[in-house]
Amino acid sequence: MPSRKELANAIRALSMDAIQKANSGHPGAPMGMADIAEVLWNDFMHHNPANPKWANRDRFVLSNGHGSMLLYSLLHLTGYNLPIEEIKNFRQLHSKTPGHPEYGYAPGVETTTGPLGQGIANAVGMAIAERALGGQFNRPGHEIINHNTYVFLGDGCMMEGISHEVCSLAGTMKLGKLIAVYDDNGISIDGEVQGWFTDDTPMRFRSYGWHVIENIDGHDPAAVKSAIDQAKEVTDKPSLICCKTVIGAGSPNKQGKETCHGAPLGDAEIALVRETIGWPHPAFEIPTEIYQGWDAKEKGAKLEADWHAQFSAYEKAHPELAAQLKRRLQGELPADWQEKAQAFIEEINAKGEKVATRKASQICLNGYGPLLPELIGGSADLAGSNLTLWAGSKDVNTHADGNYIYFGVREFGMAAIANGMALYGGFITYTATFMIFSEYARNALRMAALMKQQSIYVLTHDSIGLGEDGPTHQPVEQAATLRLIPNMNVWRPCDGVETAVAWKSAVEFKTGPTSLLLSRQNLAHQPRTADQLADIKKGGYILKDCGCPSPDAIIIATGSEVELAIAAADALASKGKKIRVVSMPSTDVFDQQDAAYRQKVLPSNVTARVAVEAGVTDGWYKYVGTNGRIIGLDRFGESGPADELFKYFGFTVENVVKAVEEAMA
Repeated sequence: MPSRKELANAIRALSMDAIQKANSGHPGAPMGMADIAEVLWNDFMHHNPANPKWANRDRFVLSNGHGSMLLYSLLHLTGYNLPIEEIKNFRQLHSKTPGHPEYGYAPGVETTTGPLGQGIANAVGMAIAERALGGQFNRPGHEIINHNTYVFLGDGCMMEGISHEVCSLAGTMKLGKLIAVYDDNGISIDGEVQGWFTDDTPMRFRSYGWHVIENIDGHDPAAVKSAIDQAKEVTDKPSLICCKTVIGAGSPNKQGKETCHGAPLGDAEIALVRETIGWPHPAFEIPTEIYQGWDAKEKGAKLEADWHAQFSAYEKAHPELAAQLKRRLQGELPADWQEKAQAFIEEINAKGEKVATRKASQICLNGYGPLLPELIGGSADLAGSNLTLWAGSKDVNTHADGNYIYFGVREFGMAAIANGMALYGGFITYTATFMIFSEYARNALRMAALMKQQSIYVLTHDSIGLGEDGPTHQPVEQAATLRLIPNMNVWRPCDGVETAVAWKSAVEFKTGPTSLLLSRQNLAHQPRTADQLADIKKGGYILKDCGCPSPDAIIIATGSEVELAIAAADALASKGKKIRVVSMPSTDVFDQQDAAYRQKVLPSNVTARVAVEAGVTDGWYKYVGTNGRIIGLDRFGESGPADELFKYFGFTVENVVKAVEEAMA
């Protein structure tokens, strides 16, 4: 049986060889953390390489994702479907081993990491999901959801502000099954971190409410094993294990230096590493006994088989719960979802209430929430403004089967935690803040889109219409920039009905996130025919027409500006003009429709077009053409009552009429 050091050296060898072959990468972290990884994966990790999606597996997140060869080596060695050819193709186009771990490429990669700090945030989300799912489904004698979440992180993650946000919340929530291992090697890209990072990290985490184990020699397997054993014994606090390591351990001339952080070691140094660590084997050659020492397939198969036996007993005792859990883990919606959701939309349409779309969103939560036990969410300390609480909300901190999280003022952390929960499975997540503060959360929104994860963002106070709080809180460019994110659907509904359709669309959109841009101010209900009601889901539709196939002009509007467009169309009609009004709550979804439908709504022979939206104008030229007119806001707002602001910035019937007449001239 190979020694622990020999097993760990397989990680070092694969990592340095793959990075050298690619002529790019980060050998320092994989070589420095190899001994820790060997202990965790061989002695503690519950996983099955033959089924990377086994529901009750332990989750492992490499937050310092630049050290990706550590993870790829672990997956290859333990028996996942990641052959040596993929290790050799590290960082090459279309390989399963991209430069940073990417969800959906290699089996066993739980999340995309690289932007530092977001991995620990995802891990916090996974730990919350594990506790919440267990709370909803576990029953006495049937602990079917019961596992740990492990995360590796380095100095860079610790320095990033998001780590403060999420680790503070994790301590408050007492996430006892979250175990983080801190690679305290004192080196970052610019050199020794003592010049810019002198935090007392153990004290910091103790102040958060974490269980902290410090001064562990990360190259002493016995010390690492003892620390993880201690961490697992503490169930009412998350644990941080602070491991002192040497970056690039095994490299005689580069270990302990920033030169091995983000560049290949070089052929000469690699030859010296082989000699230093006693690894005589050629590049990419792993002896059979080393593979056997790492192989986790048999152990993993038994772990999963034992769990399935437990689940069979659970299924007999609680058949309805078991069926619901299976459905949720498969990402399927309830069988009656379509029928009941459509009935709810029709009910909202029949009521015809004038309501702020943020309030309409809360009405939707109360309508859809009882249909969706998988719905879980919260707000960044704005529940009373975002209106994210609904009648069935239960705080996860006070109810074992809770479905609501008080995130506190942590927008970035909140969104990244939601990504971890979405990746975990079994939930549909929604998070909320003011639309302007989507900026704080932006990279997590981008990561959700990159990973094609369903996450719903409730972004209220969507324009200058929030009024007196002024330009610091008034979004101007945010709608446009959110629409630029690939894989994200953005909805800006004009009334309660469009809000209900937008929410339904978000619940059904499984391959990316959705942003719901919602008003503070009340918006008038727009009457619709049955056909118009059905067309809302297409993202853009004819809301008001002139009764002719070829209108004189088309006004396109979203959100609070739709009723302005309707009023302007009426004013133009009184002058004998044939005007069509197109409500376009989602440009993304409209662009996904077939050419025939898009031509029907926006016929190419009608060139007189005006777009109206209280935001930056550039994105609307694709719909109005370079000769069209756009009434928007290419500057920051002002503080004042909403009605006065809209008038001041030109959002008036008179100004829209003037723009249409100019476009027709």
